[in-house]
Amino acid sequence: MTINGPAPMMLAMFMNTAIAQQLDKFKAEKGREPSEEEAAAVRQFALSNVRGTVQADILKEDQGQNTCIFSIEFALKMMGDIQQYFIDHKVMNFYSVSISGYHIAEAGANPITQLALTLANGFTYVEYYLSRGMDINSFAPSLSFFFSNGMDPEYTVIGRVARRIWAVAMKYKYKADEKSQKLKYHIQTSGRSLHSQDIQFNDIRTTLQGLCAIYDNCNSLHTNAFDEAITTPSAESVRRALAIQLIVNREWGLAKNENPLQGSFIVDELTDLVEEAVLMEFERITERGGVLGAMETGYQRGKIQEESMHYEHLKHSGGHPIVGVNTFQDPDADYAEMANHLELSRSTDEQKNAQLARLKAFKERHGDKAGKAVEELKQTALSNGNMFERLMETVQVCSLGTITRALYQVGGKYRRNM
Repeated sequence: MTINGPAPMMLAMFMNTAIAQQLDKFKAEKGREPSEEEAAAVRQFALSNVRGTVQADILKEDQGQNTCIFSIEFALKMMGDIQQYFIDHKVMNFYSVSISGYHIAEAGANPITQLALTLANGFTYVEYYLSRGMDINSFAPSLSFFFSNGMDPEYTVIGRVARRIWAVAMKYKYKADEKSQKLKYHIQTSGRSLHSQDIQFNDIRTTLQGLCAIYDNCNSLHTNAFDEAITTPSAESVRRALAIQLIVNREWGLAKNENPLQGSFIVDELTDLVEEAVLMEFERITERGGVLGAMETGYQRGKIQEESMHYEHLKHSGGHPIVGVNTFQDPDADYAEMANHLELSRSTDEQKNAQLARLKAFKERHGDKAGKAVEELKQTALSNGNMFERLMETVQVCSLGTITRALYQVGGKYRRNM
């Protein structure tokens, strides 16, 4: 999900795999190769039934995550091409973009800024897709959102505020239908709130964050493993993280009721206050020429960095209490020894070499076709054609690196404004 620059190429590989699986199933059942008409029908069946999400949110990538590879304009064009391909080929069960606030929050933004920047980015995609002639109801249901849940009280209402703002805008500004008005979002508990000191306390924080997400009716939830503060999670810690969701959903009685906090004074008050604060941030972005105009001056990045420094200052000064980190510390704890007991996840040389060997074999197998495919892709980009449509063919004979280098030549590499 978190890929962005190479997302279109990897999505094309994924789609091709889904199609290939359905074709193999047809051959196994029928005992023969499909005709052209049958192959086209199988291909369409695969595309209309495949499910998943690709992140590909290039705006938050510039603002908070720092792993852009193509120019912003070129990356936006690619995102639009993906959505147009989804419309043309009736890809109805796959989210073409996961508009992410999680990485904005992880970079240091507070909950208000996370929500405001993310929704503003979402409306920017809406305006861009509309400018390309797409109907609002043909793409709005294919948009999803991705937020972080931390420990601040505002996270209790982040979902309901997002849904209210989105629904009002879709209904009254864009005249969208009911399905388009429904904002769908995923929550991941906060990675930034995990700490290596008293590492076992991380599960407690994750439980509370997950509970907030469930009470706020998120569509899906990712609970972090406690050892992510140090390494890639172990099987044991992942099971514990999963157990948090299972216990809340299967054992915690109040979670069996829809909207258990409905009518609570603090929740209703927070909803109004957070919505007002988000709309005020919209005004500040609008004054700077909208999302893209604000990005040219580094407004979003500067705001995220300032809030990150403020948080770190409070954490290290003790102004923001974190149990086991800057308050109620264990005087007998040996954190280095505790970390030594964790299993660090690292690829072996054998695994690395096996991947390199597979890549070499792939290039040798398709060497006679790769050059032509790359030139056709570049010509599609230069002639303003649908690059994702062409990528569906290109990825069958070209590697990710080959495709990326070719697109650099026609789309330009990312350069940050100074």
